[in-house]
Amino acid sequence: MDWVGIIIQLILGAVGGYGTGRVAKQVSINPTVDAIVGLIGGYVGTWIVGMIPGLTGLVAGGGTAYVGQGVTGLIGGAILTAIVGAIKNMAMKQQA
Repeated sequence: MDWVGIIIQLILGAVGGYGTGRVAKQVSINPTVDAIVGLIGGYVGTWIVGMIPGLTGLVAGGGTAYVGQGVTGLIGGAILTAIVGAIKNMAMKQQA
């Protein structure tokens, strides 16, 4: 992966996390944290897709792979934000 691809993953991961927090209020922590968690999820999600045989071409290299990196970053950010928000909600219910 090159720097442009990583930046795309991070930005779209943050957008995915922020968007998930706005759409699914029950898993939102706060807008800033949603975006930060999404940023991490964007990078990790694309890395995981790159490890799956058959999907490596989706995120490897430049050019059209930037689209794949963007999509996997967006989805990875959204998924990780939802997971972290759900864990936070479960912890809050345990304390109450």
